[in-house]
Amino acid sequence: MQRPLQGIRVLDLTNVLAGPFCCHQLAHMGAEVIKVEAPGRGDLARQLGADPELSKKNMGISFLAQNAGKKSVTLNLKHPEGKKLLKRLVETADVLVENFRPGVMDRLELGYETLRDVNPRLIYCAISGFGQAGPWLHRPAYDQIIQGASGVMSITGDDQSAPLRAGYPIADTIGGLTAALAIAGALNAPERGTFIDVSMLEATIATMGWAVSNYLIGGIEPTANGNENLTSAPSGTFETADNPLNIAANKDEQWEALARHLGREELLTQPQYATREDRKANRAALKLDLEKSLRTRPARDWARELNEIGVPAGAVFSVPEILAHPQIADRGMLATFSDTPGVDRDITIVRTGFKIDGEAPDVATPPPGLGQHNDEIYHSLGIDDEALAKLKKEGTL
Repeated sequence: MQRPLQGIRVLDLTNVLAGPFCCHQLAHMGAEVIKVEAPGRGDLARQLGADPELSKKNMGISFLAQNAGKKSVTLNLKHPEGKKLLKRLVETADVLVENFRPGVMDRLELGYETLRDVNPRLIYCAISGFGQAGPWLHRPAYDQIIQGASGVMSITGDDQSAPLRAGYPIADTIGGLTAALAIAGALNAPERGTFIDVSMLEATIATMGWAVSNYLIGGIEPTANGNENLTSAPSGTFETADNPLNIAANKDEQWEALARHLGREELLTQPQYATREDRKANRAALKLDLEKSLRTRPARDWARELNEIGVPAGAVFSVPEILAHPQIADRGMLATFSDTPGVDRDITIVRTGFKIDGEAPDVATPPPGLGQHNDEIYHSLGIDDEALAKLKKEGTL
């Protein structure tokens, strides 16, 4: 399989989610990702996740989820020898990714200006909540803070429940994907060497396309509308005999096909449903009319039949249900490892959301134990066992 980033070395100085998720994408595209972690504790994600026993072993589920294929070395960046070692690693690297608060790397005397002198071709990517400038520069930022600041929470839920947090760390994940995209672009530049400033706030707002543009261009302030799609009707979530069903009959022909398939042709002649704008204005009544028929049968039966006649529809799945479905399980998105350090059972993780030449990008190795690759990486820099033992004793590794 083509591995577009094969031969690229990435230093991953990140913690928890946005940064590790970025480097997770790069590893699956073939990059050698070296995770540089604090001695003794490592990435905070090693202590996070739904399984307390794994967290105690420093292999928490939050860490396992996005660090497969990486190598782990320990390094105390506050120690003088640790700073020297990082610079030696930078000499060998193409990319460095960090998600410390702005200014931390400069205070460590390891900021971009310093490391650019070590390696002028280095692509340095800094991921932070609000970016490297602005009045919120030094504010601490977690996913939920960004969801609230970006406006996402204000338009999630309905008039009873909003503002509502999205059900997973969407701002962290979008920040990581944005960083991976920017890095991949920078690697393709005719002359390498750049500083990439990724703001999770700006990255999240950038994905809010229609909601933001309706305000900027149309002057319409976005509102929270639950499961209804305000651009069309009938388009939203409907009750059936068992589970909720999403229908997106956004075109007139789809609306007409839907009404006929439900045996509700009379709705097509009612003035309040005559045009898209009429249906939008009367969406609540239209929803009730359609549900009278939809409640007679299960959601997945309706979904299958409606898709066959060109009406986009889909049942609402739980996470376990979709992971077990052939659409996911049979397309290579899940990877299982049986030899993860410190973990006494198989672990299954998700890979990426794309295929290359029909194949799912993968990595060969499980998430690493803390400092698992110290010998391999530091020996490659010419440091022998005696010197490594000394560095460990003095607290550098």
